[in-house]
Formats: sequence, structure tokens, C-alpha cells
Amino acid sequence: MFDSTRAFGSFAVPDTETARAFYGDTLGLAVRDVPGMEEYGLLEIDLGNDRAILVYPKPDHRPAVFTVLNLTVDDIDAAVDGLVDRGITMLRYDDFDQDAKGVVRGGTPLVAWFTDPAGNVIGLIQE
Repeated sequence: MFDSTRAFGSFAVPDTETARAFYGDTLGLAVRDVPGMEEYGLLEIDLGNDRAILVYPKPDHRPAVFTVLNLTVDDIDAAVDGLVDRGITMLRYDDFDQDAKGVVRGGTPLVAWFTDPAGNVIGLIQE
């Protein structure tokens, strides 16, 4: 019934230019305007393999209380260190046993979390 090869996720931010700078410059992901939708401020974060996440402006945005995007990494320690070096603070959750870096190491996957400037929760996953 659905073509899952063209499925995609999305999330809102109050300011797409701030999101563009964060996801592009701070995280180093490929971010582009959605062709034909520039006047609406729609962005795509390119995740490779013909996969992208839509980011759209919502002036009255409220961050979700859950993870909106998971990014897989080969080395979670290096990824966390790199984020911290860029001024990002890793999140802490009472329900998880996290180490000094904020990484949950109780098995696989290894996981850690941080927020974007809009307060959206982003997960780092090392499988």
C-alpha cells in the first residue's frame, strides 16, 4: 500500500536559518533548501542513501519530549567529544545509567543525547 523507499521523517523548528547553521556547520551534515519550497523555509537534512529529513518552520514550536532524530556513529566517544568541543551539552536522564560523558553503556547500542537550538532531542547511536 505504501512505498517505504520514499518515506521520510520531519520535525519543526522555530527558525530554519538557525537550524541550517546548527545541522550544517555545527554537526557537519548536508543541509539544503527543498527545491521549489524556498519561500516557505523548508530544509532537508541529507542522511545519505537517498534519505533526508524534512525540517520545517513553526513559529510557535514546542520541542517534543522524545528523540526526533537518531544519528548513527562509528565511535560514540569521539562523537561526544567532538560535540562537547563545539559547545554542545549532553543530556542526562534519571532513568538511564550514563557515564561521565553521558553515554549509556549497558549493552548495545551505546546511546547519548543532546538538543538542537530549538530544544529537539537528537540521539547518537553506536551499534
